[in-house]
Amino acid sequence: MTPALRNLVRICVTLTLVALAAWAALWMWHHYQEEPWTRDGRVRADVVRVAPDVAGLVTEVLVHDNQRVTKGQTLFVVDAPRYRLAVAQAEAAIASARATLLQAQREARRNDALGDLVAGEEREQGRARVESAVAALEQARASADVARLNLKRTTVTASVNGTVTNLQLRPGDYAQAGAQAMALVDEDSLHVDGYFEETKLPNIRIGDRVQVTLMGEKDVIEGRVESIAAGIDDRDRSSSSNLLPSVNPTFNWVRLAQRVPVRVKLLHVPKDIRLIAGRTATVTIIEPEDREEKQAQQAGKTR
Repeated sequence: MTPALRNLVRICVTLTLVALAAWAALWMWHHYQEEPWTRDGRVRADVVRVAPDVAGLVTEVLVHDNQRVTKGQTLFVVDAPRYRLAVAQAEAAIASARATLLQAQREARRNDALGDLVAGEEREQGRARVESAVAALEQARASADVARLNLKRTTVTASVNGTVTNLQLRPGDYAQAGAQAMALVDEDSLHVDGYFEETKLPNIRIGDRVQVTLMGEKDVIEGRVESIAAGIDDRDRSSSSNLLPSVNPTFNWVRLAQRVPVRVKLLHVPKDIRLIAGRTATVTIIEPEDREEKQAQQAGKTR
């Protein structure tokens, strides 16, 4: 091989390597900076904070930790005997108020029948006693309704289909009204939030197909873009004591792209995959093939 030919081969090899390096750099730039995908995704779900509406000793706990429950299933019971007694007392109060009303009505009718033989002031007092007895009966009935409602709410049921988690309630514990007793993960609200860099948002549209891969899983979950967050927190701004904006006076020249949550509705989940709220996911947007063509047509119309 002549020296000239060897030099030509070296030049060709060098140019080929440079071209391959440039292509690889451009591909990596496009893949990591422009293509709509992210490793920063999370499985999320609504969590129901189960709390009793009445206070009392917990007499029964009918579920265990990490148990799946259905809507309407009984979770635990709070001191039902005490509230049954309250219902009985309220019903006795109704009977007493009804008897008082009947007596007041009989007296009022008798006074009216006697006419002028009874003083007008006494007849007015009789009618007032009737009205007061009617009000007392209505109050007793309302108290009975409240007692029955409290008795009904001693049985705490699941409001959604889901899984009980972090259960620490035991029979004999004292439950405070409104105090959280357990958490219930709503399985019907399971979805994935992908936190995309703001530079990739122009390539994401509501309705786009999505492929989700959970960490440690090989199977792919199919989904669609359901919504894009309308706002995120501005950490460089806060409110001062006089409600004027307090803006951070420093500015970093290297600015990182903000992360915007994109909600993904899951359409097809393989049976072997466990959707656990909080799991890490890689979210990839599958752009429609005709998107660029449609964008070009719209740009031509606007011109």
